[in-house]
Amino acid sequence: MKNQSSYISRLTRVRASLRSSSRPRLTVFRSNEHIWAQVVDDEHSKTIASVNSKTLVSKSGDTKTTRAAAVGSEIARLALAQKVKQIVFDRGAYKYHGRIKALADAARSEGLEF
Repeated sequence: MKNQSSYISRLTRVRASLRSSSRPRLTVFRSNEHIWAQVVDDEHSKTIASVNSKTLVSKSGDTKTTRAAAVGSEIARLALAQKVKQIVFDRGAYKYHGRIKALADAARSEGLEF
């Protein structure tokens, strides 16, 4: 129960600081095997771009971190195609480490600013 309550408090703390921004947010969901990323415009309640590792890359020898980096670069390309360059990064309750960091670094290297 303690882990669940610390998860929820961490999630609300991170999201509370993001809600005040007018920029679209890059939100990330991580499962044991895959990773999802979406660019969401909260002002208009619209999903601008969405990518996941299930449909993007085959599992042939790729690590989860390299798949997360591929998702990051693809979400950046899709967001830039929709003329979205500045975003806020919503990591949710996940630590900025490992797959989350790989996705964020790949998105930054493709041209997204956050």
